[in-house]
Amino acid sequence: MQYLEQLDKKRIPSHIAIIMDGNGRWAKQRGQIRSFGHQAGAETVHTIAEASARLGVKFLTLYTFSTENWNRPQHEVNVLMHLFAKTFIDELPLLKRENVRVVFLGDISALPKKTRDVFERGLAECANHTGMTLALAVNYGARAEITRAVHQIALDAAAGKIDPATIDDDMVASHLYTAGLPDPELVIRTSGELRLSNYLLWQVAYSEFYVTDTYWPDFDRWGLVDAILAYQGRDRRFGGLSKTEEA
Repeated sequence: MQYLEQLDKKRIPSHIAIIMDGNGRWAKQRGQIRSFGHQAGAETVHTIAEASARLGVKFLTLYTFSTENWNRPQHEVNVLMHLFAKTFIDELPLLKRENVRVVFLGDISALPKKTRDVFERGLAECANHTGMTLALAVNYGARAEITRAVHQIALDAAAGKIDPATIDDDMVASHLYTAGLPDPELVIRTSGELRLSNYLLWQVAYSEFYVTDTYWPDFDRWGLVDAILAYQGRDRRFGGLSKTEEA
């Protein structure tokens, strides 16, 4: 395990995106049902959100519920929707204390009314916060996000609002759910899986990846520190050459 003192506080990634994976397997190892793992995972969200804010992370994006997750058993989906609402209510004091702004990525209009109402309440209560931005990807899928952006741009072009010749990367980015947020500098995935799972496909073009075998419920602030230390040890070239290669 690494130590907090080794961190370069001037090189904390501005935006960290996390694929929170392994709740079900964590529960199975303990002879419990999957919902037990989801509950434990919700507690980890509290730990990581608080640690991120205090380390100086400006944007934290969590993959909370994907468009594909609707294919899970209905009972599990129901448990997750209830857990989302309960966790969000429970975390409001932390979000207010740490001055955290909350945004949602994805189509939350498709969520059950009780869950949606809680989310909308939280959005309103945190709207004027000026600290870290917590972006929750709920009912989110990157392909659907890009398709939605293309559809909106096509409608604007057909209506004569934009010239198709002016369509560029910036315009596409401005139509994504993440409009106004910087691209993630660091993507963390727990549970050891080596895939993106339809997460931020446009935005992670030059992100650094950190994969840990640790299941999400066991991922703690020291795991976060280890991930940031790994990030700080890398040479980010963005397709160019490093200073030593240039020399």
